[in-house]
Amino acid sequence: MRLASRLLLFLVGLTALTARAQISNFKHVVIIVQENRTPDNLFQGLCAAPYGACAVPPTAGAPYNIQTSNWLTKGGTIQPSPIALTNPYDLGHSYQSFYAMCDMVAGNPPTCQMDGASGINCIPNAGTTCPPNPQFNFVDNSTGILNPYLTLATQYGWANYMFQTNQGASFPAHQFIFGGTSAPSAVDDANAVFAGANTFPQHAGAGCLGNGTVVALISPNPTPPPYGVEHSSVSPCFEHQTMADLVTDWRYYAAGASSPFTAPNAINHICLPSGGVCTGWGRHVNAKNPAQVLTDMGNCHSPDLVWVTPAAMNSDHPGSNDGGGPSWVASVVNAIGNSTCTDKVNNQTLTYWQDTAIFITWDDWGGWYDHEPPTILAGIQGDYQYGFRVPMIVVSAYTNPGYVDNSRYDFGSILRFIEHNFANLGLTEGELGFADSRATSDFTAFFQLNQAPRQFSAIPAPKSADFFIHDPRPQEPPDND
Repeated sequence: MRLASRLLLFLVGLTALTARAQISNFKHVVIIVQENRTPDNLFQGLCAAPYGACAVPPTAGAPYNIQTSNWLTKGGTIQPSPIALTNPYDLGHSYQSFYAMCDMVAGNPPTCQMDGASGINCIPNAGTTCPPNPQFNFVDNSTGILNPYLTLATQYGWANYMFQTNQGASFPAHQFIFGGTSAPSAVDDANAVFAGANTFPQHAGAGCLGNGTVVALISPNPTPPPYGVEHSSVSPCFEHQTMADLVTDWRYYAAGASSPFTAPNAINHICLPSGGVCTGWGRHVNAKNPAQVLTDMGNCHSPDLVWVTPAAMNSDHPGSNDGGGPSWVASVVNAIGNSTCTDKVNNQTLTYWQDTAIFITWDDWGGWYDHEPPTILAGIQGDYQYGFRVPMIVVSAYTNPGYVDNSRYDFGSILRFIEHNFANLGLTEGELGFADSRATSDFTAFFQLNQAPRQFSAIPAPKSADFFIHDPRPQEPPDND
């Protein structure tokens, strides 16, 4: 009894000590990447009780910028229709689709009218057909399937104006998130020559493992608009610095060792291809089962910097998911929040929850309507920059509940935050490629590091971590474009 009492007092003391912990920077940064959605398509639930309220533009009483009616077409407006998260079709989301929906008007700066979504093509699953006006649909939450996302967005931080950096599909988007550019080299990056599409043919291998695979490049248009124009096609095996070169304690969780959406595959000095496999990954890439991240967080195997991408069934990618995405993301957050693992930081004992910053974003817009026009930059920097809005949720023990930020962010802002956070490693903001060097924001406003850390409350979700850890289904890549 006496021993049990002493143990209880020790645990109470440890809880009190860590509850007062204040930090100068995070020990861990985790980037969770979902697929192919816009705020208007996926987050209309923010506009209704008990989650929040929306207005365009946002107001103090209705802070979320989600448009729920009167979506623009060239002939006027259209009312959106509800669909399931598991809808049986995909929409075009190439740079050509960007130009169609943007409907750009020349000027200084040029602007998007955002009324051309009806010109985006629809690709139905085998044996199905596309419904009328599929681009103007939003995900129905009458079953509560999106509640994990809505809980995260309203209990932590939401960025109203987060844009994908590029105007095209998932392959270049993942490259921007990983290394600040989709250019084949630093010289190409300086000349605004970027990979602008998914690799083709996709199933012939990917990145530096490709067997005849190519990717189309976008280069500046001397007579815009449009800005980027197709330049040529090259092997998707690039050579330039990435964030993994700056923060050397990192791990990338993915499905598919040769997937084009496993970003390290396309960087030659990281992949070191030989015999059809990457030999240079070492412990840095787990491309067999993304659910390993859930076990690693419980077993105290979290590196400084982590990227997490889902398997196909837990991806939000239209036409290929089974609705597991919101539960998957909640499981990753819960694995961090509930971990008993600790770090010693400046003579403080901190749990993973108390020293981890979590970013949850979507890699591209997926062809869905969104009402908010992106900024189109002038000159060479306007080529292929920015793309449409994507959702962004920021989670930490130092992020105030219901925090909504109206600054403009893109993938480069995530990289700048990483550099800011790991300044103790000698990093400075903007030292990577285009997105990083050009970004003017870094997400630091989401973190009040002088406050005591919040206690973690698990995010309720239909599927648990145990489901994902023991899921026997094949772990396919998150995107099938």
